Amino acid sequence: MNIFDTFANPAKFITLSRRLSPILLGLACLLAFTGLILGLFISPEDYQQGHSVRIMYVHVPAAWMATVSYTFLAVMSAIAFVWRHSVADMAARAAAPVGLIMTGLALFTGALWGKPTWGAWWVWDARLTSVLVLFFIYLGYMAIWDSISDKAKAAKFARIVALLGFVNIPIIKFSVDWWNSLHQPASLIKASGPSISGSMLAALLVMIAAYMVFFFWTVLIGTEGHILRTRLSRQNKKKVSSITTIKNGVIA
Repeated sequence: MNIFDTFANPAKFITLSRRLSPILLGLACLLAFTGLILGLFISPEDYQQGHSVRIMYVHVPAAWMATVSYTFLAVMSAIAFVWRHSVADMAARAAAPVGLIMTGLALFTGALWGKPTWGAWWVWDARLTSVLVLFFIYLGYMAIWDSISDKAKAAKFARIVALLGFVNIPIIKFSVDWWNSLHQPASLIKASGPSISGSMLAALLVMIAAYMVFFFWTVLIGTEGHILRTRLSRQNKKKVSSITTIKNGVIA
């Protein structure tokens, strides 16, 4: 409960963010450097795909984080709906651009990987199509915040979109099981365990960890930025109100 209160209190959140941000950034850089060394130089090439399989170390973490970012966004939106915590809205809003970038990166690297593997840059595969839908859901969520000047109304509509859009997450996850798909099935999270060789798995897990730490770093600094901008906006409104009152000949 104390942790929840800390994250819900803007002043406490900023204090926590400024302590954790440098640590998370340094850890993300270290993990990314290690993962790239493992993936590009130490892990073996695939016996069928050759060196093109190395795109996996960028593509898979990006695809993973595309759904993790949206899950985080939806959870924060649900918290904001139930408890009316403005910081939860700000955290969801900070996660959206990161999720959008991760989704775009997953689509781009997937096309690069798909060309030598499938012989085509793009196919209307269930997995690919549902990830493309996720990309547009992110855009829609962000557009709501930018297009509605009344932030209370924007927050309300953004929460609704976030929660409705979450329906797409299990579709992305299970699309390869529900429909005939060119996309390979799950290789990491399986009842029988990962189906990737040890050296490849180590590099992939390190890269996923790097992406996740980077995500939380960006959410921290993004949320802090939203808090500070909200404070500044309120201060400016008070100044304008005071100036207007004085001009009308009334001393508050």
